[in-house]
Amino acid sequence: MSAVLEARGISKRYGRVLANDAIDFMARSGEIHVLLGENGAGKTTLMNLLYGLERPDSGEIWVDGKPIVLTSPRDAIHHGIAMVHQHFMLVPVFTVLENVVLGVEQTRGLKLGKLGRLERGKPERRIRDLAAQLSLDLDLNAKVADLPVGIQQKIEIIKALYRGARILILDEPTAVLTPAETAELFDLLRKLTQQGLSIVMITHKLKEALAIADRISVMRQGQMVGRVNPRTATEAELAELMVGRKVILQVNKPPVQPGEPIVIVRDLRVLDDYPSGKLRSNRQHIAVNEVSFTIRAGEILGIAGVQGNGQTELSEALAGLRPVASGQITFLGQEITTASPRTLIDRGLAHVPEDRGKNGIVKSYSLADNIALCTYYKPPFAKGLQLREGAIVRQTTRLIEEFDIRPGNPNYPAGSLSGGNQQKLIMARELSRDAKFLIACQPTRGVDIGAIELIHCRIIEARSQGMAVLLISSELDEVLALSDRVAVMFQGRIIETLSIEQASRDRVGQLMGGSTLS
Repeated sequence: MSAVLEARGISKRYGRVLANDAIDFMARSGEIHVLLGENGAGKTTLMNLLYGLERPDSGEIWVDGKPIVLTSPRDAIHHGIAMVHQHFMLVPVFTVLENVVLGVEQTRGLKLGKLGRLERGKPERRIRDLAAQLSLDLDLNAKVADLPVGIQQKIEIIKALYRGARILILDEPTAVLTPAETAELFDLLRKLTQQGLSIVMITHKLKEALAIADRISVMRQGQMVGRVNPRTATEAELAELMVGRKVILQVNKPPVQPGEPIVIVRDLRVLDDYPSGKLRSNRQHIAVNEVSFTIRAGEILGIAGVQGNGQTELSEALAGLRPVASGQITFLGQEITTASPRTLIDRGLAHVPEDRGKNGIVKSYSLADNIALCTYYKPPFAKGLQLREGAIVRQTTRLIEEFDIRPGNPNYPAGSLSGGNQQKLIMARELSRDAKFLIACQPTRGVDIGAIELIHCRIIEARSQGMAVLLISSELDEVLALSDRVAVMFQGRIIETLSIEQASRDRVGQLMGGSTLS
């Protein structure tokens, strides 16, 4: 197979940070090349350079054996390079057809001073031909907002092919997919390579990398540190290459006998923020619909489900951040249905929010100020009305070392930390308090494998010390590894709750897609 895309000695610096250090990378026709690396390793920077979103400081980009200069994504598309981002670039209110042709529309009847009409016939035939080649059945008149995320991703791929893409870059393509949707995507990618396309895929899921890749390249701290044959490599070897040390991939979860009920939720209904377009009214959707469950001391209840099925609204209601429409929440024997976040924290709630930047930290505050954020008014951080800054710094210094937060300066602005270190900062703060109930929402999203190891260990330690834990994660492997019981949410309801012994990957995957068949 010939090289269709090459990076030769590519370097890119942002201030003092050398994001890419003389990188050599090659993608061949008809193969899937997976790129692995920790957060901040330089993977996304490299792909942004190859897609024309950034310009390299030095080095060259070659396509089909010739050097090229990319000043924008338009240049990249002209050379047959397309990128499907982790967060899809589709317009929800547009149809499938309108999204695919957006920006390259053809019109008819265009005259001076008059607007033409959108040409539909030729684009429709072209899109249907592309879909047929890939065994896809697409309703071109369907609104994208009404389609599952798995179908939306396929539309992004069709959109790239419609523009003549021969090299397809995919950034974390399975992040929001069920296991069944992931399998369908991999089948689609293999069909594309059989037709001669070159696919470059960024992922942090080692198991999936080994399953789909023809070749694997590993980056660490801005450098290319290894190229691996997926047919002979193991997950442990990949993890060690990524982190630079041995990583414990298997979660050690000692048996714990659950104690008394800590949290009881009964018939909970919660609304979302969005008016219902289908009803053409200003009424909100029911995001959480008649949900009930109990979590005991020393137990982890995992919520599995494709994102957007009510998990966010459920966690926010339990944390006092969103009003409850009806139903009841009891915490340590007291009803907290209308309690404020501060009241819940005082009663023993710890909360790792889904959006760390919005609800987890104040980016302009120092690490020390963020550690004291929830309990600055209580000992040991305060004595009466006086803030004890020395106690805050000492606690922060201890947690920095314990949770390996980098850089380890208590006065460093939290917003300047990498995403993984911001997550460790939040986890350190929440688990350092004497809490009885932990809500952990997407606790390892955007976190590298070394930080995942630490966070998983801390959650298991909290469970072993008698904390009740609600784990909400779109990572099915994470839910299955940490949970004692698994509840599956679909369209706002918990459609089944399984013991961890019953919760096979296939069974939970079926439920996540809405199937309740045994």
